[in-house]
Amino acid sequence: MSDHVHMMISIPPKYAVSQVIGYVKGKSAIHIARRYAGVKRNFTGQHFWARGYFVSTVGRDEEMIREYIRHQEEVDRNQDQLNLR
Repeated sequence: MSDHVHMMISIPPKYAVSQVIGYVKGKSAIHIARRYAGVKRNFTGQHFWARGYFVSTVGRDEEMIREYIRHQEEVDRNQDQLNLR
């Protein structure tokens, strides 16, 4: 099971990266809590996402990054198998 999320998104220049990440984290945490944890109202004092995040820009290697994201779960699974040996 993965303990992190990879996303490739395009953010218009008029928005700050931190603003978009905050929005995505907030809305997704509320949705997941309501859908899978049965929480009917917004929860305070609880944390779903880690405090930070990593952001990188994409230039000429966009397709390589897309492939990395597509196959990351398989790569992680194979690495976990190697660590068990």
